[in-house]
Amino acid sequence: MAINIVRFEHQGVVGWGVLQGIQIARVEGDFATTGDFIAGTSLAALKALAPGQLAVSEVKLLSPVTRSQQFVCQGANYRQHMIESGLDPDAKHYNMIFTKAASCIVAADSDLIKPKGVRFLDYEVELGLIIKREITGSVKVTDANLLDYVAGLVVVNDYSARDVQIPQMQFYKGKSFRTFGPVGPYLCLLEPGDAGYLKNLNLSLKVNGQSRQADSTANMVFGPAETLTELSGVHDFAPGDLIATGTPHGCALTVPSPAKQRLAAALLSPAKRMQTFLKMQEARANYYLKAGDVVETGIRSADGVIDLGVQRNRVVEQG
Repeated sequence: MAINIVRFEHQGVVGWGVLQGIQIARVEGDFATTGDFIAGTSLAALKALAPGQLAVSEVKLLSPVTRSQQFVCQGANYRQHMIESGLDPDAKHYNMIFTKAASCIVAADSDLIKPKGVRFLDYEVELGLIIKREITGSVKVTDANLLDYVAGLVVVNDYSARDVQIPQMQFYKGKSFRTFGPVGPYLCLLEPGDAGYLKNLNLSLKVNGQSRQADSTANMVFGPAETLTELSGVHDFAPGDLIATGTPHGCALTVPSPAKQRLAAALLSPAKRMQTFLKMQEARANYYLKAGDVVETGIRSADGVIDLGVQRNRVVEQG
């Protein structure tokens, strides 16, 4: 059975532990990075730890993914999100990949800092995959051997400044502001029998208690095995690296349909098209995040065997 790992600070010291209800069983050892922890521990030893003596309420939970790791992302990877993003799911034959700066990674309960000048601050709940082993060349990953390459799962919120990302065509910049990548609270380590859950996890996101996103990983366009196979032919991975697998529908962002985009391209100048896009976002201003909003994000299986915890981020204006 999967187990949840936490990275925490207690009395000024950073440590790792196994979550046991409301208690933490501390893992002995010095693990500076997520990769060190993945490589330096075993599920058998972690499951054999004595009952924890440290209460969750006594510690400060940190991101279980350290900033030393790569932060790779999939874009438009759920059918309905593709449609709301102005893409045609039936015409997409490629896996959209981009990266976020590791410096945007923060703890699950961190404040989300809204940068000065950003009007269209959006949310994206995503399932994060944690790499288990070094990958330095092309590999064929299948559902059968997926957990040879994936150690565990985390909740990710891919916050995005749409008025930077879209007009400037800057995915990296628009998604990499500090605090734009909360991860955790838990790192759920998987056992071989847990692989099937990756296709049947429920993602949810609420803003001020109102549901905005709710979907299942069953609706991914490109699954983890397919994505890892593709990416292994491009660049290296190390243990502990993070791949965020895309978000479902329900974002604040709205984009014209492919047909309307083709019509606009034929009739309007690029400047006029961008002006129209910004007016569309203004019309949805109430959906974009503002100071004081609270975003709650979670991922779990229907039977509760996999529960990655809940993120809570309060939006704060940059000072």
